Amino acid sequence: MNWQDTYQKWDQYQNLDPDLREQLTKISSDEKELEDAFYTNLTFGTGGMRGVLGPGTNRMNRYTVRKAAEGLAQHLEENVENAQQKGVALAYDSRYMSPQFALETAKVMGAHNIRTYIFETLRPTPYLSFAVRHLGTAAGAMITASHNPPEYNGFKVYNEDGGQTPPEEADRIISYVNGVENELEINVLEQDELESKGLLTWIGHDVDQAYLEQLKGIVKNQEVIHEQADQLKIVFTPLHGTAYKPILDGLEKLGFRNVSIVEEQAEPDPEFSTVESPNPEEHQAFQKAIELGKEEDADILIGTDPDADRLGVAVKDEQGEYVVLSGNQLGTLMLDYVLSQTKDIPKDAQMIKTIVTTEMGRAVADYYNVNTLETLTGFKFIGEKMRQFDEQGEGSFMFGYEESYGYLIGDFVRDKDAVQAAMTACEMAAYWKSNGKTIIEALHTLFERHGYYLEGLESMTLKGKDGSEKIQKMMKYFRDYDETKMGPFTIETIEDYDTSVRTFITDNSSEKIALPHANVIKFNLEQDSWCCLRPSGTEPKIKCYFGVKTDSYEKSQDRLAQLKEDVVTKMKNI
Repeated sequence: MNWQDTYQKWDQYQNLDPDLREQLTKISSDEKELEDAFYTNLTFGTGGMRGVLGPGTNRMNRYTVRKAAEGLAQHLEENVENAQQKGVALAYDSRYMSPQFALETAKVMGAHNIRTYIFETLRPTPYLSFAVRHLGTAAGAMITASHNPPEYNGFKVYNEDGGQTPPEEADRIISYVNGVENELEINVLEQDELESKGLLTWIGHDVDQAYLEQLKGIVKNQEVIHEQADQLKIVFTPLHGTAYKPILDGLEKLGFRNVSIVEEQAEPDPEFSTVESPNPEEHQAFQKAIELGKEEDADILIGTDPDADRLGVAVKDEQGEYVVLSGNQLGTLMLDYVLSQTKDIPKDAQMIKTIVTTEMGRAVADYYNVNTLETLTGFKFIGEKMRQFDEQGEGSFMFGYEESYGYLIGDFVRDKDAVQAAMTACEMAAYWKSNGKTIIEALHTLFERHGYYLEGLESMTLKGKDGSEKIQKMMKYFRDYDETKMGPFTIETIEDYDTSVRTFITDNSSEKIALPHANVIKFNLEQDSWCCLRPSGTEPKIKCYFGVKTDSYEKSQDRLAQLKEDVVTKMKNI
């Protein structure tokens, strides 16, 4: 069926949701907009299904959510024992349509006689991961678009371990989703029938309290917290998302008492009206926190994205100005703190990072005799490794992180967790304050010990069908790359994760890469430098990651700039 036929099917559907009918009428004369809305179906990427709200098969709406839920329900019936009784846990964030999409999912599950558990109000993503494990459900789904702009929403699927579905499992679910012939005619049960049949349970604060009890277990040095509880000044912004109460409850539970809130950003707001983007990776999101930090002379500023799985931190530099740490820097600092404060590190201790996360993490782990495992980009792969540790009885999880502000300390959650990370970041700040150091000074101590690792990221947003084709051309160009240098560096190996082949440039030999297939290509360069290109699985973007290491900060800055300039120029000229 071509996109015009699909559009006609929707336009002629008598029972179309009235709001979607109104939106469809508004774009009916815009052929390019109609084509983009109907030319394809939303698919699962590194973070599940995510897209712009609106009518169409390529949009997030009640029908595409129902289709995803139908595929998940069929997967559970066929592949998970006792799935109907175990049920599915559901949570949602502060975005437009999030509560409605959670209920639509429950209505589809109910038609399959599968129980659902929905949080009464909005909750962070890590609470959903925890709830799956705590309640023993067969799966979970989180309605969120993470840090995307306000016009987006999404549907993230979790397996019975509380982790995002890895590729093999996701492929099975996708096959069921794609097998749904008509998303407009999926059977559902209404809310009153779900409740009367005992197929819908609303989750209260019991799960919250169970999570907070587990949270106490990640503390490494309670004495430091007691010592600095009143002295350490913390500023927190939830950026209009879900983290306000969980972070405050967690900090109180651990003993931190000097916490100031950015009040303008405390309330949930689907427009994220005080920021250009609700993404703590972007420094503008910290503007109001920095203003309050200056007023309070705060030691640490913490900010979370809307679904509270990512944490950003800003601290004072040598001149007393607040700077936002990169995800690589914050993750490496927390890794070093966790390992330095662990009295008996197990012999089979493991740190997990992604292939685009700083190599400085490996250096820190080596320093404490902890093994480093690498995964593809996406925290679902870290969660998958943790599940393997449990099933095989080998491997003690110590820490996991990725460069995009995702961290995990305690294994009671199987996805990145900004609540945990906020607790550890504040405890770490208290520790260094008790030792007369700022976090920036602690970072430079690590640079001096391990080398000056610097990383960078360039993203190009290319929307629509034309943008998708441009991204494909870029990836082909770099797969066919036949030059021997990239920026100032000689290429040593090329890793193509689509073919799972690592090629050594000096002798043109090759070996297999022991990771799943992915549309990623990485260039390992001389002098411990590297470059990696990857289309985003959840946004219309291509991302290019860079890493360098030298014996001085200035030299690393210079070489990083040269590398980025060369690669980005090539990308723009394609």
